[in-house]
Amino acid sequence: MADHHDRTFSAFLFDMDGTIVNSLAVVNRVWAEWAVRHGVEVEGFLRTMHGIRAAENIRRLGLAGIDIEREVAAVTLAEMADVDGILAIEGAAEFLAALPPDRWAIVTSAPRELALKRLAAAKLPVPAVFVTADDVRNGKPAPDCFLLAAERLGVAIRDCLVFEDAPAGIEAAEAADAAVMVVTAAHSHAFDTAHPTIAGYAVLLPTPDGEAGLRLSRAA
Repeated sequence: MADHHDRTFSAFLFDMDGTIVNSLAVVNRVWAEWAVRHGVEVEGFLRTMHGIRAAENIRRLGLAGIDIEREVAAVTLAEMADVDGILAIEGAAEFLAALPPDRWAIVTSAPRELALKRLAAAKLPVPAVFVTADDVRNGKPAPDCFLLAAERLGVAIRDCLVFEDAPAGIEAAEAADAAVMVVTAAHSHAFDTAHPTIAGYAVLLPTPDGEAGLRLSRAA
């Protein structure tokens, strides 16, 4: 499988949680508490809920008598109140700083206010193009969010490289017809994927290619 070092891209699109921000401990703490309160088996739920919007995670459980909007609001408040242990993925800050401002975007399943809080906790920048759960009707694994980011950047999605960590996000990027790089830094076990993987960004250098192109090269 090619590792994308032989391609020129118009833009890089980054998921947030697990991709540039390690928030796994917070997410698992908050959602485990929520699952226990509602009688949901914790381990299985946490294994499948990452990368998906909160409302869709709750809706697919089919719990009786649940007010989804109220539950989402409560979970979001709990996540916003807990930033303990949130850090940038290794090398992410330097990698993002090396990119032209109009050639990258963050595309996250988190609501905007929560995403801003986590980026601040991780000391990472907010890009000009910032697509959140609030911006699309259909969340990941639908491709809508990545298509919107490419549109806002003014580039073709097929010329974008998506950095993702979760199955739902990878499926969304594939459905959008983007190239994919899987970030494994926040994974606690081996991740089976046909896409190239990186454990962190210290191994990569973004390099300009012409007026509007980006390439990846290996760090020395």
